[in-house]
Amino acid sequence: MSPPPPNEPPSRETLELGEDAPASAVRWPSLYRLIPALDSLRTYSPRAFRSDLVAGLTVAALAVPQAMAYALIIGIPPEYGLYTAIVMTCVGALFDSSKQLINGPTNALSIALLSALAPIPAQDKVAAAILLAFLVGLTQTGITLLRLGDLSRYVSHAVIVGFTVGASILLALDQLKNFLGLSAAGDPAAHFLVKFWTTLTHGGPLHAGTVYVGAGTIALLLGLRWANRRLGVRLPELLIAMIGMALVTWVFDLESQGVRVVGTIPRALPGFAPPRVEWHWLRDLSGSALALALLGLLEAIAMAKAIAVRTGQKLDINQQCLSEGLANVTGSFFQCFPGSGSLTRSAINHQAGAATQWSGVISAVAVAAIMLLFAPLARYVPRAALAGILMMTAARMIDYAQLRYYLRATRFDAGIVLATALAAVAVSVEFCILIGTLLSFVLYVPRAARLHMTELTVTAERVLRERLPDDPRCDRLLIFSLEGELFFGSGPDLERHLATLQARVAEGARVVVLRLKRVRNPDAVCLELIERFVRDTKVPILLCGVRGDLGQVLQTSGIEARLGRGHVFREEKGITSSTLDAVRYAYDLLGDDRCMTCPRRGASENGKEPLYYMI
Repeated sequence: MSPPPPNEPPSRETLELGEDAPASAVRWPSLYRLIPALDSLRTYSPRAFRSDLVAGLTVAALAVPQAMAYALIIGIPPEYGLYTAIVMTCVGALFDSSKQLINGPTNALSIALLSALAPIPAQDKVAAAILLAFLVGLTQTGITLLRLGDLSRYVSHAVIVGFTVGASILLALDQLKNFLGLSAAGDPAAHFLVKFWTTLTHGGPLHAGTVYVGAGTIALLLGLRWANRRLGVRLPELLIAMIGMALVTWVFDLESQGVRVVGTIPRALPGFAPPRVEWHWLRDLSGSALALALLGLLEAIAMAKAIAVRTGQKLDINQQCLSEGLANVTGSFFQCFPGSGSLTRSAINHQAGAATQWSGVISAVAVAAIMLLFAPLARYVPRAALAGILMMTAARMIDYAQLRYYLRATRFDAGIVLATALAAVAVSVEFCILIGTLLSFVLYVPRAARLHMTELTVTAERVLRERLPDDPRCDRLLIFSLEGELFFGSGPDLERHLATLQARVAEGARVVVLRLKRVRNPDAVCLELIERFVRDTKVPILLCGVRGDLGQVLQTSGIEARLGRGHVFREEKGITSSTLDAVRYAYDLLGDDRCMTCPRRGASENGKEPLYYMI
């Protein structure tokens, strides 16, 4: 691309993309920003395609059993999990900012959906789950349009850790009925636990064949995992276990012996069908939709950031939120339930060497091919095998080292983790994120509102530093430093500190120097307290260390005018210190009226010898 004529400024697109950008990049910059997968094609190579092909097929081998199992969690036919793994994975990959994130059904959202759909009759669960995908997508798209995606960084990671623990416990509890062959399908996990305990204590009807299938699945998974580590290979553990147990069920005709199987899966791709809207569902599901939307964004963004740390890729968080929203909205028109960025499949995709977003598209195509070719064979997959897969997934969901770290780090983090985990089990999975987030703010705001005040002194060596207990106390000049957030939450602390200063002034102090270099974000509440202090204090008050934003607020609020000309010392770039300038001016105001221990008593040159700075 040739540079613009000398008298014509370069276009905005050229400035953003660079002089050496291809002509197509400059012609359609918005399209490349909207669909990052297309941007990846500009530098695509055969080597990148090979990497994406291997990674996509590897992810597909994991996605098929996971998608079926996640549908089982919700209590809907397994083909809907496969539909979600096809449509949402493809759409999400096209719009993802992350090159390795894989969208689709996830264990976290599936457990939350189980709780959200508990009041819905069994015959309506599929339609309600599809409607929830639409509502979740709309919410996430709205968050994108309002550019609120970056607010996710204000949610403590302890909330995610606690959610993972609670969700894992609920996932294991919920799958016990399928693992043991108990007839409690559709019951919420907490209710089922009571039934399970009653069954054990009263010798209930456990189905031996189902237990053997479930235990055999877990044993096979552990064996395959050991073989992968021992031999350094990457066998698709979940797919092999699912196929193996399906063969056992078919060969020994376990279905006729009471082992429940998945049943017939249609050999067809998802078709276009608008979500069914029931107005009373909108009322009942709107709160769950908000919780699921936030949970999905947190899950996807957390995984995308974790991968970006390893790859060095720069993420666009707002674009990531858009991809989640569009994937859910599009999926709702193709019979999908809500999904998000998958922790396990994204990690596998990255480890398998995925180079671009097209590995996700390849994975979606591979899942569709498997569904078309092998759907009739899937009917022999025993539900106990999928339950075993999910229970192993639940055990692996928890990062035990990270959990120990958060429990040991601070009482704040430990409290958030435990409260969120308990809320997931005892209250509701889809709302435990909101509960944990609210609790983190409730616990954090009082800590952020702490405003510290430190007394400073001028030593005999004419050094300005923090006053130590043994330092003599000046009864003429008060020098104090404030540190913290000057917002409404710190109002009580600020009022208490200013009352302390007024009491010292009443004892005979003639000048007050207040250092504000380490205060931030002033609001009207604290400014009003400062103005009242200035109005009620009958001695000169000098404010120093005043930065640009605070100085502007002091000027517009009228506090600077009330203080008097020259009583606000702004922090300027340079070698001089506004604090030392304020202290020198304070000594000028004092004149010869010095305390008995003043280091400047009897100083030469009108007391203008230098001061030194140690704060």
